[in-house]
Amino acid sequence: MSNDAKAVANRLQIARRLAGLSQGQVAKLLGMQRPTVSEIEAGRRKITVEELVSLAKVYSVSLEWLAKGATEHPSNSEIMSLAARKLEKMRPDDLKRVIEILSLIEEQRREQGNEG
Repeated sequence: MSNDAKAVANRLQIARRLAGLSQGQVAKLLGMQRPTVSEIEAGRRKITVEELVSLAKVYSVSLEWLAKGATEHPSNSEIMSLAARKLEKMRPDDLKRVIEILSLIEEQRREQGNEG
């Protein structure tokens, strides 16, 4: 598989996750089988232009980004949406640990800023 094909497959997987969709959900939306979506994301199956256009619409991302990675993507708001979806599924004790980790990262950044 070429590096370009790997990059497209990787962006497809990222876009699906940012959209908060499972491979099964995408397959159902597009009238495919779930293994087909898996094969596309793994880069083991070529994707048609029509499929790429459909996936861009389903994922609400630009066709240009999916095909070429030409524009900066995903945006901060899309990353925040993905994080929120992940956080909603966490148990309260795990959520507390995530908040503690975020606090530690923030503290380290402040310390680094004060050193330089």
